[in-house]
Amino acid sequence: MKKGIELYSNKEIERIRKACQVVAEVLQIVAENIKPGITAWDIEQIAREEAKKRGAKPAFLNYKPPFSDVRYPAATCVSINDEVVHGLPKKTRVIEEGDLVSVDFGAIIDGYAGDSAITVAVGNVGAQKEKLMEATKLALERAVQQAVPGNWLSDIVEAIHSTAEEYGVYPILKYGGHGIGKKVHEEPFVPNNRKDLGKKNIKLRRGMVIAIEPMFSLGTEETIYDGDGWTVKTKDGSPAAHFEHTVAITKEGPKVLTEL
Repeated sequence: MKKGIELYSNKEIERIRKACQVVAEVLQIVAENIKPGITAWDIEQIAREEAKKRGAKPAFLNYKPPFSDVRYPAATCVSINDEVVHGLPKKTRVIEEGDLVSVDFGAIIDGYAGDSAITVAVGNVGAQKEKLMEATKLALERAVQQAVPGNWLSDIVEAIHSTAEEYGVYPILKYGGHGIGKKVHEEPFVPNNRKDLGKKNIKLRRGMVIAIEPMFSLGTEETIYDGDGWTVKTKDGSPAAHFEHTVAITKEGPKVLTEL
C-alpha cells in the first residue's frame, strides 16, 4: 500500500458519512437559493449558517491546503462560468441569468471530514453549457462505479477522461480528487486527466475513502490563476463545470457518502 493512504474501518466510514450528510444538506439548500441577483458572498453566508445549525465546522475556512502557502479565507469555493475551482466568494460578484455556478463545500464533525461539489445552471444557460454539465455529472457517476476493491486508480481516471472525449469536452489538467477522512485532503491524488496519472497508479483497497471530482471545460484542459491568488480559470475563458462526491470503497462496492 502506498505510504500515507489511510484505510478506514466501517465505524470510521460512518463517522465520515455523518460529515458528508451535512455537506449534502448544505449544498442542497445553497442550490435552492442560487438565482439571478444573489452574490457569491451570499452563497458563502448561507453555507456557513447552515453548517452552524448542524453543529459542523466548515472544512475550508482558514484551511491551509498542501498547494498553498496561505490559509483559505472562506467556507465555500464559488466558481462561476470560466472559473474552474477555488473561486473566492466575493461580495462584488453578482450571479446572472445564464451563469454556471459551481459550489464546493466541506464540513468536519467529530474529527472527520466530508467534501462535495455541485454545478448549478442559473436559468437558461444554452445547449453547450447543458452538455458540459451533463458530461461532468455522468463522468462522476461512471467514476464512482469503478471505485471497487481490486480496481486501479487508472480505472477511475479512464472513466472520467473517456467521458470527456465522448462529449467533446476537456478534462482539466493538474486538478482532481483526493483521499479524505481525518483530513479534508489526504493521499492519493485522483486525477481527471490521463496526463496527470503518470506512474502514480495504485490498486484500490477496501477502507479507502476518496473524493472524486471531475472538472471539465468546453474549450481547454489548461488553466490560469486569477489575480486573487486562489481562483483557477480556464486558459481560454470557456465555461467549466465541477461535480464531486465523497466515496467509500467497501467490500459491497462503492458507497457514495455525500448522497442524501
